[in-house]
This record gives sequence, structure tokens and C-alpha cells, in this order.
Amino acid sequence: MGSLARRSSWGLKVTFVMLHLIFVGILFVFDGDLIEKTKKEPWYTALYLLLLLATLVQYFITSSSSPGYVVDVMRAVNETNVIYQKSSMASKQPASSQNGSLNVVIEGSQSGRNFQGSNPSSWTKLVMDMYPPGTSIRSCTCSYCNVEQPPRAKHCHDCDKCVLQFDHHCVWLGSCVGQYNHCKFWWYICEETALCLWTGILYIMYLKANISRPCYLVLTNQTTYELVRRRRIPYLRRIPERVYPFSKGICRNLYNFCCVRSSIYSLEPLPSSQELEEKARPYTCLDILTCRCC
Repeated sequence: MGSLARRSSWGLKVTFVMLHLIFVGILFVFDGDLIEKTKKEPWYTALYLLLLLATLVQYFITSSSSPGYVVDVMRAVNETNVIYQKSSMASKQPASSQNGSLNVVIEGSQSGRNFQGSNPSSWTKLVMDMYPPGTSIRSCTCSYCNVEQPPRAKHCHDCDKCVLQFDHHCVWLGSCVGQYNHCKFWWYICEETALCLWTGILYIMYLKANISRPCYLVLTNQTTYELVRRRRIPYLRRIPERVYPFSKGICRNLYNFCCVRSSIYSLEPLPSSQELEEKARPYTCLDILTCRCC
């Protein structure tokens, strides 16, 4: 891998980590309810941060692991068998000895095959034995790598290598998902999904707390100042808390707030005592049926 590819890979990893830290940091900086919950129930935050740490660790483990390249298997097989042949010739051990050979397991066969010999024809024979008789060697040879591909292998144009049990090339990992790292990738996806769901719930709770109050003020035709300082405002302190003097009903309040722009300066007079008594009157079944609140 060239220096440019290394810088790009590390830049991707740094970006990935920063995205997680930013989204999580926003919650712990601005969500007052979560901060209070952390003080009262530290185990809750500890479990969440533990999941975050496990997800990031699993991401780095998966992204740094090899998916299983065909050329690496060929190289390992050839190097191992060269050592085996040299040691065999020096000690004059029988060719059937297992010492120094590489055991390549082929599923569906009775036993593993010992891949011996460093010439390319040995690898070709091993690969062709995995296909049905009569299979053309040309159909099993990669046109880019010029190596024989075992079944389920495929050439990845991003990595420019053939991958064993190729699944896909993951952009976020910066590498392929194949035979050697498929299990690690599955665990990472599970942890990332759990972290996203948990974070999403925390954001919903945070946004709900921030959106519910403005919506409540619009539907009751109040301002934040009137809600918070009601007992200090002379013309509101004697009015019961459940009575909203400037409210004209939910539907009309919403319509006036969203749709009516008759004048920039709209002055609202205080309601009369009779109107306040009407607003303070308890709701009856008939009031509910006739939508008095609207």
C-alpha cells in the first residue's frame, strides 16, 4: 500500500472516530437531563460509553485485518513448501512427513491436502481439483492478477487483489470483507447498530424536551417569559395557572401563529372578567364533544 493510500486510510479512520465523538459529545454537553442522570445513575452512562469504546475498538480491529487475499495464500504455501523441501532433502525424511508443510483444508473432502512444491502448476492443480472435471483453467484465472481463483474468490478493483470468499468492499473500513474478517465485520455491525439505536433514543429524548415546550407555548398562546415569570407579572399572578388568558383555542392559536400575518404590530388586550371565568370553568362531556378547547 502506497503512502497516499495509507494517508487516505488513516484520514478515513480519524473522520469515523470524530463523527462518533461529535454526536456523543453533543449529548453530554447540551443535554441537561442526561447530565443529571449521569450524576444520579453513573452505571447508565458507563454502559453507554463502554459500548462506544467496544464499537470503536472493533472497528479498528476489523479495518486493520486482512480479508484473505489469494496471492497471500499462494505466497504462504510456496514459502512453506520451499522450507519443507529443503529440510526434507537435508534430513532425507520421507515425502509423506508433515513437518514444514502447509495444510490446506478443502471443505467436502475427506481430509486436508498437503500443498507441496513451489512451482505454479501445484497451485493450479490444487485449485482445479476444487472445480468439477472439465472446467477450463481460463475461466478460473483472474484477468487482472493472473492467478487461479478458488471457488467463491473474486477480484476487488479497489484493493486490486483477489479475495477469498469475497463479500463486498466496505468504503468505511477502507478494505474488503472476505473469509478472514467476515466474522469480525459482523460483530462490528451488531455493535454499531446497538450504538446507533441507543444514541438515537437519547437524541429523541433530548429533542423531545427541547421541542415540547415551544409547541406547548404555541398551542396555548403563551410566551416563555409569561410561563416562567407568571407569578411576578401583575396582571397574571391572580389568574389560575391552568387558565391561559390570551388563548383562543388550540386550532385558532395554531392558525394565528402559523398563517395570520395581518400586521407586524399586533396588540392583544386583556380578557374581561367574564371571559376569564368562562376559561376557568371545568370541562364537561358536552364541552369535549363540542371541542371547546379548540
